[in-house]
Amino acid sequence: MSSSVLTPTGRLRGLRPDWLHNPKVWRTEILAGLVVALALIPEAISFSIIAGVDPAVGLFASFTMAVVI
Repeated sequence: MSSSVLTPTGRLRGLRPDWLHNPKVWRTEILAGLVVALALIPEAISFSIIAGVDPAVGLFASFTMAVVI
């Protein structure tokens, strides 16, 4: 019984980023990012109000967190 076991570098050579060249995937990813960003705005404002800080601080913190992530 012979089985072909690939090394980690052999596995990585087989991966091709075909999705980078597909405009439909880019459109889907950008739309998903915008939806999440728009849903984050009221959540950040409400959490900052609950925490007792200025809503602008919550918006700034959520923007900073999204950029860092």
